[in-house]
Amino acid sequence: MQTVSSPQLQEATQSLIDNLSASEAFIHFQQAYARFNTDSEARTLLEQLNQSQARMRQKQAKGTVNEAEVGSLRLLQQRVQRNAVIMEYAQSQQEAINFLREINSEISELLGVNFATFANHSTC
Repeated sequence: MQTVSSPQLQEATQSLIDNLSASEAFIHFQQAYARFNTDSEARTLLEQLNQSQARMRQKQAKGTVNEAEVGSLRLLQQRVQRNAVIMEYAQSQQEAINFLREINSEISELLGVNFATFANHSTC
């Protein structure tokens, strides 16, 4: 089901989108994301970490984790933490999330309701 919005709501929505897109937090995120996407070493390293963590969770559930595997995972985590491209991407992502939380708080205060909860239940 699609809801038709008033022209004023559409204009306000577009203005919010434009302002969010032009914000320092989102520009920094977009730049860091682009650098991450073009750095195959960073992408591969993060994928290896994700896969290793998934395997570790499965082994933990079965109670079959050994010290060598834990050590291997820690080394991989250290490599990820030393990768400047990954760390910049993660930091910029957190900054963008924090910025969105601030925006949500301001909108919620203006509306007198939790905007994010309200927005999650609406249909467009």
